[in-house]
Amino acid sequence: MASKILPSAPSLIRNPRLRTQCLRQVSRRTAPAFVQQRYISAYGYEQAKALTFSQYGEPPEVLSLHTHSISPPHGSLMTIRFLASPINPADINQIQGVYPSKPTFTTSLGTANPIAVAGNEGVAEIISLGEQVKKEGFKKGDWVFMKAPGFGTWRTHASATVDQVVKLDEQMREGITAIQAGTVSINPCTAYQMLKGFAELKEGDWFIQNGANSGVGRAAIQLGKKWGYKSINVIRSRDDKAAEEKLKQSLKDIGADVVITDAELQSQGIKDMSKEWTNGGREPIRLALNCVNGKAATAMAKLLASSAHFVTYGAMSKQPLTIPASMLIFKDVHFHGFWVSKWAEKNPEDKKAAVAEVLEMTRKGEFKDMPVDEIKWEWETKGEELISKVKDTLEGYREGKGVFVFGKT
Repeated sequence: MASKILPSAPSLIRNPRLRTQCLRQVSRRTAPAFVQQRYISAYGYEQAKALTFSQYGEPPEVLSLHTHSISPPHGSLMTIRFLASPINPADINQIQGVYPSKPTFTTSLGTANPIAVAGNEGVAEIISLGEQVKKEGFKKGDWVFMKAPGFGTWRTHASATVDQVVKLDEQMREGITAIQAGTVSINPCTAYQMLKGFAELKEGDWFIQNGANSGVGRAAIQLGKKWGYKSINVIRSRDDKAAEEKLKQSLKDIGADVVITDAELQSQGIKDMSKEWTNGGREPIRLALNCVNGKAATAMAKLLASSAHFVTYGAMSKQPLTIPASMLIFKDVHFHGFWVSKWAEKNPEDKKAAVAEVLEMTRKGEFKDMPVDEIKWEWETKGEELISKVKDTLEGYREGKGVFVFGKT
């Protein structure tokens, strides 16, 4: 793909005659109707924009839209153009400086002081590549996602190396949209590994989870249904009971067996209800998935069978997880923590297999996307518009997952 010229590009041309020729070419193409266009550079530099921050803090206060140029790739480098990048809670936490995985602060984007690019998940297309990358089996037009967090995906273009990306094979891409590919590597993979990696669930076994309406929760419901597991799903109580019932039904529509609120979970009759769901208690609940913590999480743990597994992957309530000693001593419940980034870094092939299975289910109509709020990102899109969308996610003003969808960048 041809590259675009930066306003500062003439300074890159040392030959005055070539510089004059380049400027004349730009001038001839600059008609009033096309003042916003990006122009082709014969020198291979790609013009890019990125949402960046130089210090930790609340996203609206520290994020800014930064424009820079990317040199032509050579050797083991490739230039990629992003297609879709979601806004995940972990991205917000990383900007705030409270997430374990830290971003990469660098001056390589043309700034005097180090800056980092926000975002951890997304899918991109290779638009140019060095000879060594070609020898590794990559080609122009391939789709890739990031191998580890901290790369920075809220940007139009980036320079990357082979060891920073995972290629989606042609068969994995078939029938898959950019949004589907760009949102598959975190939430579905989290659900996939938690269902597979802790308790040896068999067809007909039960698991229980809170945060059931989240991306991970919806993925767990659908994966569990595919594998023959039964699920009890806990959602947050709502003042609008009609909306609450609509949400419950939407989760049942994608495979949830039981959907209850956190208030129902903590009610006195929950044990009797649990027995009713599980054939008089003869079908044990062997696994719990927790992203909330607090009293509701403890109530969920009390429904587990002896020697069951309780996996924590989040703390949305910002409350501690309290574990009664009796669960450890007499019921032998095993408590675990799970962080998908660390798992993926240690097990890249397992992650790739999880992605492949979820995309195959998506292709067959067995895995439905969670609701998405598409945030259009064109070259002319202002930084304030993009940052306001991040702020909306931070404040909860969104019905679906916010995803940057890149147009003509």
